[in-house]
Amino acid sequence: MAKNLDVVLLADFYGEMLTENQRKFIEYYYNDDLSLAEIAQNEGITRQGVRDAVKRAENQLFDMEKKLGFAARTRRINEALEKILESTEVINNYNMNVSLSREVNDAVVEIKSVVDSLTE
Repeated sequence: MAKNLDVVLLADFYGEMLTENQRKFIEYYYNDDLSLAEIAQNEGITRQGVRDAVKRAENQLFDMEKKLGFAARTRRINEALEKILESTEVINNYNMNVSLSREVNDAVVEIKSVVDSLTE
């Protein structure tokens, strides 16, 4: 079974909505890099049982993302924040090399501070 690493991100967003066993199996399979057979042996169930639980959990995670879109929205927000930071650098460089406005400098510092607070 090929691992889809998007599952790790989706589990961060929606993992609490899975059953305890699904969460545990996703954790073992994706984060601890255990094979289905290793998880089955550790949990005292069949490999097929583990595979079914992992597949059900993956499907639920993708379904939740399709309906709610939190991971995609977060990705878009992070990309926008990166563009904002790039623009503040352009503004700051222009200000330092051309106009030396204290107001512009203060605004750039404030924008960077706000972006930093949103990405912590």
